[in-house]
Amino acid sequence: MLKILKLIGKLVVFFFVSSISIVIVYKFIPPPITPIMILRVFEGWFEGKNVGINKQWVPYDNISKNVFRAVVSAEDARFMFHKGFDWDAIEAARRYNQAKKGRKLRGASTISMQTAKNAFLWHGRNYVRKALEAYFTVLIEFIWGKKRILEVYVNIIEFGEGIYGVQAASKHFFNKDAKDLTRREAALLAAVLPNPRRWSPIAPTPYIEKRVDFIQGRMNSVVIPK
Repeated sequence: MLKILKLIGKLVVFFFVSSISIVIVYKFIPPPITPIMILRVFEGWFEGKNVGINKQWVPYDNISKNVFRAVVSAEDARFMFHKGFDWDAIEAARRYNQAKKGRKLRGASTISMQTAKNAFLWHGRNYVRKALEAYFTVLIEFIWGKKRILEVYVNIIEFGEGIYGVQAASKHFFNKDAKDLTRREAALLAAVLPNPRRWSPIAPTPYIEKRVDFIQGRMNSVVIPK
């Protein structure tokens, strides 16, 4: 029994040391790949598709501020004012889901939570995955800060099948660099983020157009890192 406890203790120490170390490394070095990118490749194999990984890292200052304003407007308007968790949004989602049982659940993930999930974890709703997401969210808020979180987020987020990061998306959909994206183009990219493999920024549905209008209406009022 003592040996088992020692082994568990060593595994716990290894987890904390390795997880904190990789977060520190990613504060300075772009994540070369993410678990979700790898998962999509394997999913493609099982579906008989040749799904690659189209990505290109771009520093924060080489990305149009329209992009940051658009994703914050679309995903997390209070991004600059919380510590990783928007408790008001979480409570509102809890009440909504309780009242609308059986319907599509409403989430309350912040950009920090989404970045933690996309950089280090896999998709899923089980308690272990959610606990790890919360843990990594706390780490990146403390170690990275808001500017780095937003920079990593727009560089690794999925924008379409095999397309990751705003530079790859900008090139693929609009044939231009991310630094040259207009307000509408940035809003179109942000509008499809809830389901980028279902929607396309270059073939917006009426629903996506409504989201674009909403996002553009918010873009002047949201706060982003300088």
